[in-house]
Amino acid sequence: MKKQYLEAGKIVTTHGIHGEVKVMPYCDSAELLCEFDRLFMGRELKEVNILRARVQKGMVIAKIEGVDTVEQAQKLRNIMLYMHRDDLELDEDTYFVADLVGMEVRDADTGEVYGKITDVMQTGANDVYVIGGRDREYLVPAIADVVISTDTESNIMLIRPLEGLFD
Repeated sequence: MKKQYLEAGKIVTTHGIHGEVKVMPYCDSAELLCEFDRLFMGRELKEVNILRARVQKGMVIAKIEGVDTVEQAQKLRNIMLYMHRDDLELDEDTYFVADLVGMEVRDADTGEVYGKITDVMQTGANDVYVIGGRDREYLVPAIADVVISTDTESNIMLIRPLEGLFD
């Protein structure tokens, strides 16, 4: 079952004296996190309105409605912020990392199971899937020549490995 709430970032400290917080983004970019008007805070997933947000040195400076003093902002340190899955529309062939981790990876031609995705590394040129196999980990480039299909409903990814990838 897909998670409805996905980690968007973590409040790491305060900013200024008017209740702004500094957020370490967990999504693709700090700019993307600035687009949300609402987020959900902490384990209880309390909905909060984001009045304004901007990027500063790779971090997000956000003003949360109802947080007006540095003391109020200080109480939010180390709290996780979540986004609701429905608040972001993904492009075709784009997936949430949370949906990929744990996905079974199989050979598109033979059906051989290579293992499960344990992590997604963002390298710049393309993502790299870390596949936990029976006896070791494999690094699989997330490129069209390798990844044949990704089915988040059945939790299966079919790949056609480059020569030597699993040797």
